[in-house]
Amino acid sequence: MTDDVAVLGAGMHPWGKWGRGFAEYGASAARAALADAGVRWRDVGSIVGADTVRGGYPGHVAGATFAKALGWQGARVASVYAACASGAQAIGTARAQILAGLADVVLVVGADAAPKGFFRPAGGDRPDDPDWLRFRLLGATNPAYFGLYARRRMALHGDTPEDFALVKVKNSAMGARNPYARYRKRVDAEEVAASPVVADPLRLLDICATSDGGAALVLASMEFARRHGVRRPVRIRAVSTVTPQFPVTVLDLPDIATDSAASVGLRDGTFRTSIARAAYEEAGIGPEELSLAEVYDLSTALELQWYEDLGLCGEGEAAKLLRSGATALGGRTPVNASGGLASFGEAVPAQAIAQVCELTWQLRQESGDRQVDGARVGITANQGLFGHGSSVIAVR
Repeated sequence: MTDDVAVLGAGMHPWGKWGRGFAEYGASAARAALADAGVRWRDVGSIVGADTVRGGYPGHVAGATFAKALGWQGARVASVYAACASGAQAIGTARAQILAGLADVVLVVGADAAPKGFFRPAGGDRPDDPDWLRFRLLGATNPAYFGLYARRRMALHGDTPEDFALVKVKNSAMGARNPYARYRKRVDAEEVAASPVVADPLRLLDICATSDGGAALVLASMEFARRHGVRRPVRIRAVSTVTPQFPVTVLDLPDIATDSAASVGLRDGTFRTSIARAAYEEAGIGPEELSLAEVYDLSTALELQWYEDLGLCGEGEAAKLLRSGATALGGRTPVNASGGLASFGEAVPAQAIAQVCELTWQLRQESGDRQVDGARVGITANQGLFGHGSSVIAVR
């Protein structure tokens, strides 16, 4: 176990399609987080930006971009890129700086102005880029990738399109209560079933959109929090950013190669289970202690997979858990009380930070009519391309 760091402030720019630059969204979220923390920008010792990549260039080097937008004041700066795990790595970098004594207060910011439609690689030939290869060699767009996972669950566990639709129904009901969500309309299973097929068996309402948005956190040492008069802050207890382990015997796009297990033998669990396991071990808790979870629902079927990967249920039991109501508001462990990506869409560098914003508000009991009763412990989980794990555990 490592020492905790305090979450003094959380802020977001609403998700949507606003037609402006990502720096504007990030600066807006940062100002909201600073105001929430009661901390002045000049008192921030470091800023960590989660990069967005457009045309092969990483987001104007996001840390300095946001520092400039807020006004140069001499703070340390760092920028990280890990695709969808960028926000978690930014949080991990900020925490390391605080625990190392390099800064008492660190601002973490991520934002994106996503292109219209599904993500695609930048132009040009890049045969050493696994993401480019899966588009060019396999024609595996993101929806195709999600569809393959859904088919795998159907084949192995008997999941049905009706099960997948219920995930969207659940998340839309919670997203309708979130003022930062892009989609704030409840949908029913019939509407999901009537939406166009995108990648069989998944339909349009099974798959998340791409969005503009921003999120920010103000993290601080526990000593600074006490000096600042915050006696019982939300605390970051674990940040898992692990990579896969040899051998990898199940295809996990965009990595399209497998390793031989002949000389090593199979290991226990998959990459995604290792992400959660590392977080639990660092925090010194287990899944039975969770009050809620925010997971990466790129598709409805992938949310079900996270139930098992987080240890909320056994292998193949996710649909049963969903149907029991355990992951809905009022259930044993609500999942995606924010509404998830189903309600927000992807703003890639911001989304892992936004997940921790939601945990912060829930653990403070500040989530209004989507509040999880008695929330004390929360976990986030997502997965970035190229083997980037992402999980954060927050407690109060």
